[in-house]
Amino acid sequence: MAVKLKPLHDKVVIEKPEEEKATKSGIILPDNAKEKPQTGKIIAVGSGKVLEDGTKVPLDLKVGDTVYYSKYSGTEIKIDEKEYIIIAENDVLAIVQ
Repeated sequence: MAVKLKPLHDKVVIEKPEEEKATKSGIILPDNAKEKPQTGKIIAVGSGKVLEDGTKVPLDLKVGDTVYYSKYSGTEIKIDEKEYIIIAENDVLAIVQ
């Protein structure tokens, strides 16, 4: 079943990649020793940022973009054993070309 999330305004939903369970040399990593990735694929985007005068500015990001985002930004959620993060567009640092 596909997850249906509709972020509001200037928010995006990013699907986080699976974390490595072992190093390249085969050492198993406990959960607290794993470095959290700061990259992911956008699966949903909001309708745009609303300015003070009421106009709406569309987002530069789109579904399918792979992005890097700020380390301590957003809200992490878990649905059906998959991890997602909901963040504001201005917390996205770069799009992978």
